[in-house]
Amino acid sequence: MSDTIPATADVTQVSQLLQNGSGARLIDVRTEAEFNQAHIPGSRHVPLSTLRKNVDELASTPQDHLVLVCAAGPRAEQARQLLQTAGFSRLTVLRGGINAWEQSQAPLHHGSSTWTMERQVRLVAGMLVLIGVLSSLAFEPLKWIAGFVGAGLTFAALSNTCAMAKVLSLLPHNRARRCDC
Repeated sequence: MSDTIPATADVTQVSQLLQNGSGARLIDVRTEAEFNQAHIPGSRHVPLSTLRKNVDELASTPQDHLVLVCAAGPRAEQARQLLQTAGFSRLTVLRGGINAWEQSQAPLHHGSSTWTMERQVRLVAGMLVLIGVLSSLAFEPLKWIAGFVGAGLTFAALSNTCAMAKVLSLLPHNRARRCDC
């Protein structure tokens, strides 16, 4: 890679950056459950939800090139914008996130089998829809549970936010306990 810091980089570019001794640091902004399930070796875990509180720790070496990683890219982009506002200038988002990294068969550390937030949301949404449909057989107005979940998922996709994920993140096994800065 050249001296120019790209806003995004693909797996090959990030791999080259890490191998060339440039001092780039990987910052994984996913939830603790996601990070524990699988992460790029050598990456530091700083969940997006705690990033604002940990900016000072990351700023200990502000000249470092930070490569931000999430599952697919949107949360890493949010982190890039937050860090840019805090004065960081050498920031790159891994295009496609950990999903692209895994698809390219790049090295990945696999850990605990805690479900990712996305999988937890799919389970809860699916269960609510199923319960709504089945219970509506006994009491017809309960069909609206399924409609409410569908509307929520549609809004989540359009706004790139997820209220259900925010609620599920409050569960003890989903809470970020620390910053590995």
